[in-house]
Amino acid sequence: MQIIAHDPARFADLPGYPFAENWLTIDLGDGLAARMHYLDEGPKDAPAVLLFHGEPSWSYLYRKMIPLLVAAGLRCLAPDLIGFGKSDKPDEQSFYTYARHAAWLGQWRDAVVPQVAGLFCQDWGGLLGLRLVGQEPDRFAFVVASNTFLPTGGGKASEGFLAWREFARSSPEFRIGGIMDRGCQSELSRAEVAAYDAPFPDEASKAGARAFPQLVPVEDDKDGVADNITAWQGLAGFDKPFLTLFGEDDPVLGRAAPGLTGRIKGAEGQPHAMLRDCGHFAQEDHPQALSQGVIDTARLAGFLT
Repeated sequence: MQIIAHDPARFADLPGYPFAENWLTIDLGDGLAARMHYLDEGPKDAPAVLLFHGEPSWSYLYRKMIPLLVAAGLRCLAPDLIGFGKSDKPDEQSFYTYARHAAWLGQWRDAVVPQVAGLFCQDWGGLLGLRLVGQEPDRFAFVVASNTFLPTGGGKASEGFLAWREFARSSPEFRIGGIMDRGCQSELSRAEVAAYDAPFPDEASKAGARAFPQLVPVEDDKDGVADNITAWQGLAGFDKPFLTLFGEDDPVLGRAAPGLTGRIKGAEGQPHAMLRDCGHFAQEDHPQALSQGVIDTARLAGFLT
């Protein structure tokens, strides 16, 4: 197996992405290590909010939200998951597992943001982030979730997700920028599409992106079911503010919000919303609404004055 490092030339002059690079070496297991890239914007002593991306995106997805959140007084930390963005990319799909992704992200959290923080998560950012909340609820001040869930088997999945999983597995062409564009209601510019393609110059670099949909534990025999069932014990009892802002035009996860709002204590009485003209990548379609949701929820939690 090879571990692919990013090519800085492919990330030059990305539109709307003026942020400084930060790096942490992650123990991948099996005697391997990789560099994880992350953004760290805003004052270091400001209340921290973690911004977790999903499939097949990277921290570029948060370029519109970060300035708004920093202006409100928050410190924004947005990692690129291993296999995505500027982070290193093992080139074998079988190396990626749900447990490893959770462990890698947990290493980053412990090293970079050990203090109590807020969380915004979307797609796999929720499959990982909500598991962290369930495992260690005292380390989170509030949560805002968009187009995500924490599955525990049962075989229940939308037709949109099943079609997407099969496409990721078998499609001879897996053009990340085009996937991102189709997942938005707003149209990405050619330069923005290219920015989403930047981390993935060839098929080998897409191993992590190809693997992610296959790892979602929607069937009972999938790895991750038992861990998520355990995490739900803590997540259901999470009594700090928990807000959902989902895109009504997302065919994959747009109807998943009740599975969170109906089970999590802190979701009771919150102003949950389905956002109009909003696809799977809500950060592209409605960055202002999502940012305001984070700001309002942080204030409700007493985390931000």
